[in-house]
Amino acid sequence: MQLHTLLNDADALPIEAVAIKGERIYTTDEEIKNALQSLMQSSFFSADVVEVQKALEALPWVYHASVRREWPAKFKVTLQEQQAIAHWNNSAWLNVNGEVFNAQAHAQHENLPMLSGPEGTEQEVLTSFQQLNDLLTINGFTLVNLRLSPRYAWHAVLANGIEIELGREDKMSRIQRFINVYPTLKQSNKPVATVDLRYDTGFAVGWGDSKQRVDNK
Repeated sequence: MQLHTLLNDADALPIEAVAIKGERIYTTDEEIKNALQSLMQSSFFSADVVEVQKALEALPWVYHASVRREWPAKFKVTLQEQQAIAHWNNSAWLNVNGEVFNAQAHAQHENLPMLSGPEGTEQEVLTSFQQLNDLLTINGFTLVNLRLSPRYAWHAVLANGIEIELGREDKMSRIQRFINVYPTLKQSNKPVATVDLRYDTGFAVGWGDSKQRVDNK
């Protein structure tokens, strides 16, 4: 009888405190409070930890959440926020793992690169961006926009406004070709608008409203 009473008392043990750990930049106290409503309405032992964790991870900027009981009547919540690395298809974000998520933008994200592509190509586009941008950066350029078309052709835009058509194949060697010829293009004293590198034997340059084909020599 005493054991039965003890178990009933334990099941009704109220939660005295919830400790929130982890660095938070974008997730507000109000969002966390709303996500924890079901937890606070439960007792220490009856609370569904998995459901609470799912509610927290459903918050826009939360990447991972863990919820643990700490005797005698406390819960410890640890949050890890999303790390946005690029815009994705104009309306979403890519995190550092190449995963898509939706969340409201903040001022810190204004200068993130713009990436886009068909569904399921997120990691391929992110990896390609990183490889191309590494090569461009060491040569004095910055890649700000990379798009993979529905036909799987690559289109790049640099910070200086130059648009580059890379086609479907050999994008690294083609971007190297652009790096090699750019000093010569600059000597024309005309602004370079576009460079089309989809030719096997040369490339096409757009000077404002005009376009000129240049053959490799």
